[in-house]
Amino acid sequence: MINDELIIRMTEFYSEDPKRIQHFLKVYEFAHVIGVKEGLDAGTQRILDMTAIMHDIGIRPSEEKYGRCDGKLQEQEGPAYARNLLSEFPEVAAEETERICYLIAHHHTYENVDGIDYRILLEADFLVNAYEDGLDKEAIIHFRDKVFETKTGIHLLNTMFGV
Repeated sequence: MINDELIIRMTEFYSEDPKRIQHFLKVYEFAHVIGVKEGLDAGTQRILDMTAIMHDIGIRPSEEKYGRCDGKLQEQEGPAYARNLLSEFPEVAAEETERICYLIAHHHTYENVDGIDYRILLEADFLVNAYEDGLDKEAIIHFRDKVFETKTGIHLLNTMFGV
């Protein structure tokens, strides 16, 4: 299965960086669960899963090129690396690659969200970031009210953080 191979490849990409490996695995699992519970069709779920695994692929190149890895740099640097990795998988269609790269290029952009896959990626990433960054309840509630739309994502957020 492609997701298993992508997980191995991204683990190799982030060799000796267990925090980032743990991060993408958690985002992948939350995205997968939200997508399934929200009833995504198989094609959209496939794109969401692959994107969640690779969503932060721009971090390491950003750090190497600029000495930092803020969200906009991740969005800028990530698609080329994702496209290169996906080119090694002939079973990934060109349209899938384009959507995945688009989502990676926007995973820190919260306006003009154009698709349920995009929405779920934002929600899953926030579920993990809110915990990893130790956000307070006020910040969590603000982000929930601004960005979250899926019933499953809202339920997970409210349950996890008691908001």
